[in-house]
Amino acid sequence: MTIRLRTLFEVPSRHLLLIISLLCAATSTPAALAVQHRDDVPLEQRAALVLTQRCLSCHHATEAQGAFDMTQRATALRGGESGPAIVPSDSEASLLWQRIAANEMPPKNPLPKAEQEIIRSWIAAGAQWHRERLDPFAFTTDSRAGYDWWSLQPLAQSNLRYVAGGENHPIDIFIDAKLRSVGLQRSQAAARSALVRRLYVDLHGLPPTPAQLDAFLSDSRPNAVERLIDQLLEAPEYGQQWARHWLDVARFGESQGFERDKLRTNSWRYRDWVVAALNRDMPYDEFARMQLAGDLLKPGDVDALIATGFLVAAPWDEVGQKQQSAAMREVVRQDELEDLVSVVSQTFLGLTANCARCHDHKFDPIQQREYYQLAAALAGVQHGEPVIPASAVLIGLGGRQAVYEDRIAVLNKQIEAIDSEARQRILQDRSRQRTLTVVDAPKPIASWEFESKSERELSVGLLGGAQLSSGRLVLNGQGYAVSQPLNIDLSEKTIEVWVQLGPGPQSGGGAMSVESLNGEIFDAIVFGEKEPERWMAGSNGFARTQSLKGPPERDAQGRVVHLAIVYEASGKVIAYREGRSYGESYQTSGPVAFKAGQAHVLFGLQHSPVSPSRLLRGSIERARLYDRALTADEVAASAGVESHSVSESEILVYLAEEVRQLRDDLRFEREQLLEHQRRATDRKVYAVDAKQPPAMHVLLRGNPSTPSEQVAAGGIAAISGVSANFAVSQDASDAQRRTQLAHWITDRDNPLFARVIVNRVWHYHFGTGLMATPNDFGFNGGQPSHSELLDWLAAELIRNKWSLKHLHRCILNSSTYQQASLFRDDAARVDQDNRLLWRMSPRRLDAENLRDAILQFSGKLDRSLGGPGFYEFSTHVHNSQFYEARDPIGATFERRALYRTWVRSSRNIFLDAFDCPDPSIKARQRAVTTTPLQSLSLLNNSFVLRMADALAQRAAAAYPMNPERQLVFIFREVLGREPETEELSLSVRFAADNGLPAICRVLFNSNELLYLD
Repeated sequence: MTIRLRTLFEVPSRHLLLIISLLCAATSTPAALAVQHRDDVPLEQRAALVLTQRCLSCHHATEAQGAFDMTQRATALRGGESGPAIVPSDSEASLLWQRIAANEMPPKNPLPKAEQEIIRSWIAAGAQWHRERLDPFAFTTDSRAGYDWWSLQPLAQSNLRYVAGGENHPIDIFIDAKLRSVGLQRSQAAARSALVRRLYVDLHGLPPTPAQLDAFLSDSRPNAVERLIDQLLEAPEYGQQWARHWLDVARFGESQGFERDKLRTNSWRYRDWVVAALNRDMPYDEFARMQLAGDLLKPGDVDALIATGFLVAAPWDEVGQKQQSAAMREVVRQDELEDLVSVVSQTFLGLTANCARCHDHKFDPIQQREYYQLAAALAGVQHGEPVIPASAVLIGLGGRQAVYEDRIAVLNKQIEAIDSEARQRILQDRSRQRTLTVVDAPKPIASWEFESKSERELSVGLLGGAQLSSGRLVLNGQGYAVSQPLNIDLSEKTIEVWVQLGPGPQSGGGAMSVESLNGEIFDAIVFGEKEPERWMAGSNGFARTQSLKGPPERDAQGRVVHLAIVYEASGKVIAYREGRSYGESYQTSGPVAFKAGQAHVLFGLQHSPVSPSRLLRGSIERARLYDRALTADEVAASAGVESHSVSESEILVYLAEEVRQLRDDLRFEREQLLEHQRRATDRKVYAVDAKQPPAMHVLLRGNPSTPSEQVAAGGIAAISGVSANFAVSQDASDAQRRTQLAHWITDRDNPLFARVIVNRVWHYHFGTGLMATPNDFGFNGGQPSHSELLDWLAAELIRNKWSLKHLHRCILNSSTYQQASLFRDDAARVDQDNRLLWRMSPRRLDAENLRDAILQFSGKLDRSLGGPGFYEFSTHVHNSQFYEARDPIGATFERRALYRTWVRSSRNIFLDAFDCPDPSIKARQRAVTTTPLQSLSLLNNSFVLRMADALAQRAAAAYPMNPERQLVFIFREVLGREPETEELSLSVRFAADNGLPAICRVLFNSNELLYLD
């Protein structure tokens, strides 16, 4: 049979295997050798096979070394820098044959004699080309993968099926066959105590508690392990543990990186989406599609929009995107697109397609053109903060707002108790020293008494349903009042109002505002906008607004409350309620300068334009405006209360060092909770803000200034089973491009999509995947240890509707997973790295799992789901965002490490010591190092010291006056077992000399805790 061969990019993918089978695979395979020596195969076809495998890696159109391109007959005859290469029918006169015969070509790897003879005979017979063009990617060679590369082929089919509780588990069949081939066998089953710990840590990221351990060990039913696996998979901790693995791959961080590194205060919703999706066992193909194009596949679905946070989870170069040079902006944008191509191709396909940005891939059959096809599919993706409906804002917080409120109330009482005691001592000292002064009430530049005959009253216009009644401005939530324009310049100022709130919740009405006549700039006393039931200093676009961190307003209804906000010339903003400081002052860039005749005062309206959410309900009794910043004593005098003004610096002087530190910790935690409340109610979410994609061109050498041919969105032709080209035009919309990409990647016939995810799951359960490089299934990744098993797992996942929980059950119920980790010399001599799985390799706990386990031992771990992450830093903005690492103390910071805010330029010393990855990059697999810093951290880190104290207190409270039982308690908590007789005797003496916390730290440092057997 004669077949006219086209380039494989021209051949429908369903015919790819047929053609490859006819041409044969790599030279290392018996089939390839057979073709070379079969007389019934045309000589030009055998020669093409040799040339493709041996020569085209250096001599094709885009990599023509020596200017010699051998892909076409014309260019091959013409030769390169050394002159004509082939003289048809005269091999001896052909430069190509001369170099081959002299073993100079290919360099370092001369052709075998049989292949040399094929080339000589082919030239002598006229050097006929059996097709127009040879494809350098057609076959795998010693230096690169071709279309016949193993991972690009369809999944191998098997009749084996996994049946829960059945015998002859397919995984064990595959593993045992490979072990037998080298004379090995699996290890015996692991001890039940080791297995239960392994399962808990793998699925929940936490070791079992003594109660959980006892419950399993006492379960003698034959399906006890299977039942435990099901139980663990249905618990919410499963999603928390496996979300951390996914976020590693997704390069998830909560700041933008680069020099600005601004916080992304609303990106936490993507993290919560991943947790929820895994917990409800969203089919993996849908899980992937939602992250690639959820906003397009399910328009209007908030969760689908949030899922696209995957695409924009990476660092973002704000400065580069906004620089003046259009050429430099394009360079930055191309770097951003490379990140997108990289994360999409490596995460879902296990291909380093981003390596083809500047040229055809050096090792895998991916053309440069195909890189730009993928880039075109993603070209509409932009970082943004789309607004979600108010009704969806609080969904998924799991009642955390109530937790925040309760904890804030506790902290306020503790802080107030400390401050009150210091304040009383300060005032007593002042009284004894007779330093109290009497301050006269300040004189305003304007006041409003809302009496129609008041001599000092400036006239106001009543709008909507506002009215004057009994000396008050009455506001029913439908109207407001506005003064005449102010006839003075105003910068530094104080605004003051006596207000009585109406019943029911308020959502942002302004009691008193100084506003430009066009409504664009204002400063205001506002209630209940960003923080429910709290006052704030409102401003246009919140430009001069920060949280005052004041207590909620719980007693203002039915009585008049005095409020004043002071705007100092330095930019400092200070708020007062009833003549006393309200919350905390904060610094801005400076007060607004209002010109005479260009501003007026509003009552009851936050600012223009009018909307129900910006209208106050209640009444205003009096208001005053000052053209200077009043002192604390003056505000108290105006409010008619005795001045108890005490500065922050005075309070700190009166506090002992340990009390000062306690106060600082309490205030930092309160600040965190107030920030949590604001972030939880923020209607913006960090996700894709899609734009119409521009035209996409192949860029020569990846340089935006040298565009070549225009391309449409498309895929990679080398992947068998799916079409490389989407049904989109070059000017297709973002919706057309991304939805097609999402469906192409998740096509059930795409062999890479299923292979890659099952390998990831295997990797996290065994420490190493069947394919050792989770993000690279190409030539540099090499071969899998068990290719048949990898394909069977992929097919099993597809058969079971892409259920990841089914995949976990399948793997964890195998005897391969449940075998012991005991080292065996005989097996190690054959397979030192345990790639054939003759035992379960011990694995160290991840950094976050270790931290969370120590918190669990202390009794302080908060296992709750969802909500904004806590800060382990103080931060301020001065053009860029700056972070100062802290060691925060308090219940708010005792959640799982998943819920820490992952800032790219602020790290955690303890987690870093145990190889916690940098969130700026994809962490396809974590490094595992052993350093002295790890032992020192587990002995001396302040977090560890506190948790050791807490565990010791738990033991002492459980067994007072019984040192031995206290130590048994600690051993069971940390190691999951009771101490042996000698261990107990030594520990009793050690604890007697050094205290219970010291023995806790010793156990924290033990390999028995740090490693999973």
